[in-house]
Amino acid sequence: MTTRLVARGPEFPEKARAAVPAGVDGLVDGALLDQPTARAVRDGGRITTLRGSEGMGERGVAFQPVWIAEYARQQTKLDHLRRQVEDGQVTLRVARILPAEQAAEAHRLLEAGGVRGRLILTF
Repeated sequence: MTTRLVARGPEFPEKARAAVPAGVDGLVDGALLDQPTARAVRDGGRITTLRGSEGMGERGVAFQPVWIAEYARQQTKLDHLRRQVEDGQVTLRVARILPAEQAAEAHRLLEAGGVRGRLILTF
């Protein structure tokens, strides 16, 4: 299996097709691009969305939502993910760590866009 990183943004589908001309088998839309991501996926492929897009798109591309709030109650899955992070199988990009008192600043940064990675609040 080959892993390729393609930057998010409106040009994502075209960049993904340049990297994988036949289209990828599936992808997770963490950038909330929704329907345009279907252009990056092969006919009959699958897209997992984080904010509820679902159903069939063009060329039989299926959208499958994952409701993040539901995962907060699934301890076994969260523990498995924790182990993968600890083992280095899943890596996280942290943009900035802020004290909880600066939550408003974290929101301003997110709304301004361009944050590469996650903003973490410490309590």
